[in-house]
Amino acid sequence: MIECKICGVSDPVILKKIINHQNPPKFIGFICNYINSKRYVEFEKLKKLININKNGINFVAVLVNPDENFLEKIKDLNFDYYQLYDVDVELTKKIKEKYKKKIITSIIIQDESDVKKYFLYEKFSDIILFDGKGYEKSISFDHSLIKNLKLNKKIMIAGNIKFDDQLDKFSKIADIIDISGGLETLGKKDISKINIFLNNLNKLNNEN
Repeated sequence: MIECKICGVSDPVILKKIINHQNPPKFIGFICNYINSKRYVEFEKLKKLININKNGINFVAVLVNPDENFLEKIKDLNFDYYQLYDVDVELTKKIKEKYKKKIITSIIIQDESDVKKYFLYEKFSDIILFDGKGYEKSISFDHSLIKNLKLNKKIMIAGNIKFDDQLDKFSKIADIIDISGGLETLGKKDISKINIFLNNLNKLNNEN
């Protein structure tokens, strides 16, 4: 079984359609503090957006180098996971212990030396995400760099994944697909692309 995370959701109508989909994702991500992203959700809107019945889906706060004030601000919101970018090992440990959230550590991959950084975070993370450099620009990386990894945690993969990609190629190297821009048309989440992606993933899992 390969799971998925649909990231960068900001529209309440789209969110409800994803939650109520016949083949829903395991995770939905929300851009909480990275204002340079077109998918950024301002705090007051975020509170209303995620204050709903999740139907068993894990809600993920995507956080880029969050400060303590912001972490305090969101601590009571309806999140199951914190996905951390640009956070050092000690702060990752502190966030996990203080806020009692599951942690997705994001490792930005440019070359083979970056892959090895996962070892530093493995103890304090529930999922390790390997992503391409670029954040909201969704830049891919050489997936062969992680194909032989054997972690004690689940591996999530992101970076320029398309709604109609051959998903079996990802199932060979990761446990979870993280997709965002590949489900959009003109910068907005496209429910037709979401349907194709989720149904293809369900088909792949049924075949396996």
